[in-house]
Amino acid sequence: MGNKDNNFVKEITNIEEDFAKWYTDIVLKADLADYTDTKGCIAIKPYGYAIWENIQKYADDKFKKVGVKNIYLPVLIPESLLEKEKDHIEGFAPEVAWVTIGGQEELDEKLCIRPTSETMFSTMFSKWLNSWRDLPIITNQWCNVLRWEKETRPFLRSREFLWQEGHTVHETAEEAQELTLKMLDIYKEVIEDLLAIPVIKGRKTPKEKFSGAEDTYTVETLMHDGRALQSGTSHYFGQNFTKPFDIKFQNREGKEEYAYQTSWGISTRLIGAVIMAHGDNRGLKLPPKVAPIQVVIVPIAQHKEGVEEKAREIYKSLNEKYRTEIDLRDNYSTGYKFNDWEMRGVPVRVEIGPRDIENGIAMLVRRDTLEKVEVKIDEIDEKVEEMLKEIQQNMYDQCKQRMIEKTTVALTLDEFIKNINENQGYVKAMWCGDEACEDKIKEETGAHSRCIPFEQEHLSDKCVCCSKPAKHMVIWGRQY
Repeated sequence: MGNKDNNFVKEITNIEEDFAKWYTDIVLKADLADYTDTKGCIAIKPYGYAIWENIQKYADDKFKKVGVKNIYLPVLIPESLLEKEKDHIEGFAPEVAWVTIGGQEELDEKLCIRPTSETMFSTMFSKWLNSWRDLPIITNQWCNVLRWEKETRPFLRSREFLWQEGHTVHETAEEAQELTLKMLDIYKEVIEDLLAIPVIKGRKTPKEKFSGAEDTYTVETLMHDGRALQSGTSHYFGQNFTKPFDIKFQNREGKEEYAYQTSWGISTRLIGAVIMAHGDNRGLKLPPKVAPIQVVIVPIAQHKEGVEEKAREIYKSLNEKYRTEIDLRDNYSTGYKFNDWEMRGVPVRVEIGPRDIENGIAMLVRRDTLEKVEVKIDEIDEKVEEMLKEIQQNMYDQCKQRMIEKTTVALTLDEFIKNINENQGYVKAMWCGDEACEDKIKEETGAHSRCIPFEQEHLSDKCVCCSKPAKHMVIWGRQY
């Protein structure tokens, strides 16, 4: 046994005892990211970045099918641009970082490091758009943004993070609205199909909508501890940016009119969602579709004749179809390796040793259930394929079941408080539409309105807070 082996895979904090510490342990010990000397900013390590690349590829392919074209715009935005849309600058002012010196000279105009790029896109659209024939303009950029967050947590809330921000311009309000909802549907697919996490789709309340938007739509997810995570948003701007930025075009009748805009984004926060929705006390648990390594082969007693050769043969076959790794490290025990790959959340482990080879079998181990299945060596390919599909579905089903168990209904504020304290999760409750009630619920329970779900239910005629006539059923929850 090597010295490193004595450390084994160090114990991680129990998920039920201290969820926040458990989360940080996973980020560091599963080798996803590390802290840096830049306060509030993380270094995303290769394994964590590979998850982001898989999310990026899946989403980008979906975007391109609806006509999205990728571009890139500057990271620095002049102060005068940021101030053109009043609500927008007010919403972002506390989080903006400014550049005031270039080289050794003070700048004539302050430049902000982009917290988001609506203003930069809008000024470019005003240059690029002339006629209705130029529409729609459907663009997106994959980039970094900087927001001066006071409290940070890796992936969930870093000062600098990676995301995509889509920005589009349309001829009519209807077309813009349609695109806004189409992108929300793509986010639902990314999160449900790729990441195996069920979502609730809906519209944000006026208080919770994006600064400068007419409407913000969201996909909300629920984590293991019953807190909600806003996992993707799509905004309908109407003409809130096209008017101040002079984004006009000559319409079909030859008259000049203002266009309609949308904006939408997902970020590396989705890596945090995967950790918190699926992980357990053994570490990370990755859905096969997004896992950087889908199958790991761990030879047992690899120094014995024929073992490494057989493991390499299986690797060659599996690696043609799946993202496969073979663990030939000779300074770690087999037990350490098992624990290490479980910590990293690899969906399927193949174990093969001298006795297995004699008997023409191998052992497949599922990360989601830890179930061990003996298979014939010549049937490994098809069994792995079957198992990966089962794991993806099972992980989604488990999340869905938890969401059902952690969703309650409240008809009064007392019932709301009791529900969220005893079974933290989503609370469905009726709302009158008054912001004062929204504020009171947050004050009394710590829960924010997550969304006004598209699938409305009539729970009662009265607002859960003030008992006045209710307008909407709202999903509420404590949030990340």
